[in-house]
Amino acid sequence: MDAFIAETPFFTTEQRNLSISVAGFVGREIETRSVEEEQEGQETDASFRAYLKVLAEADLLRYAIAAPGGRIDVRSLCLIREALSYASPLADLAFVMQGLGTYPLSLAAPEHLRDFWLARASQGQAIAAFALTEEEAGSDVAGIKTTARLEGDAYIIDGSKRFISNAGLADFYTVFARTGTREDGRAELSAFVVGARMPGFSVRSRTEMLASHPIGEIEFKGCRVPAEDMIGREGDGFRLAMQTLDTFRASVGAAACGMAGRALDEAITYAKKRRQFGRALSEHQLIQEKLADMMTELDAARLLVYRAAYLKDAGVARVTREASEAKLFATEAAWRIVDSALQIHGGAGLVRGSRVERLYRDVRALRIYEGTSEIQKLVIASQLLQE
Repeated sequence: MDAFIAETPFFTTEQRNLSISVAGFVGREIETRSVEEEQEGQETDASFRAYLKVLAEADLLRYAIAAPGGRIDVRSLCLIREALSYASPLADLAFVMQGLGTYPLSLAAPEHLRDFWLARASQGQAIAAFALTEEEAGSDVAGIKTTARLEGDAYIIDGSKRFISNAGLADFYTVFARTGTREDGRAELSAFVVGARMPGFSVRSRTEMLASHPIGEIEFKGCRVPAEDMIGREGDGFRLAMQTLDTFRASVGAAACGMAGRALDEAITYAKKRRQFGRALSEHQLIQEKLADMMTELDAARLLVYRAAYLKDAGVARVTREASEAKLFATEAAWRIVDSALQIHGGAGLVRGSRVERLYRDVRALRIYEGTSEIQKLVIASQLLQE
């Protein structure tokens, strides 16, 4: 068992056993596919679907998809994300997007809508997406311009979204649209489930990113969505979006820890076998200093992540600050750890397709999505000033 999990008080026996079984699963099913993906240059969509299939067969998707009312074991979610991202950030994406895309449904969707999509998502039969970001509305969610107007027994959605993970792959999208304007002039947001085959919905383009990631822009042109497919009530959209992001925020830090842990292991292995000036790199004090800093930052990041997850599971009313601290520190620390691992590898770390080179590209997005590091600092400060 991972010494950190064995030695810290955050985990139940069931969660410790889960970490062992997931580690075995990742070694058997994810690591081998990740290596093949690197060697053969497999197409991203095909790899994504393959990962989703094995996750469903192992019954792991249920840990990402909340029970009705939004009940989810955040520590288990984090443990699985950390293990998956250690081997394949793309497998981690396949796992967590099923949760992000369905969480608002578990919170507030009508029973018929919730049960239909959650059952299919948990079995890997339907791919979920979370459609919030727009060209003029990233961190500023209230700046959303996509509109939804009630017309008879349906809402007509017009607008577009960008940087939507699973665009073009998803079978359904949780879409946030403007249904009115509040007294302060900000958007009144509502949430809807939009099926990928609905008339008026289209994938405008797929976006090539720094790392392998199925993502793109989607568009709505007079897309008619039955009123019964609204999630919650009119005006609930902002609350649902924030509850979703608050719940999953610490798990972004867990994914960062997985990547950082892999980078550290790769650096240690390389430093032991690479010789310079007549001795192994690991015998040079400057390399030892780097490894010590990397290990310390990784331990600190994991402590923050699992503290936030533990508090959420314990039912603490508000863990916004703790989750933001975890996301901020873990993603920034992971970036530094991966960078140090690449530095230890020297020129070998720059070779396209090498493990540390891939980590260098994969880890960068974590400091941006689900709230940039700058936004996390504002959130933390805001919470402090309210205490």
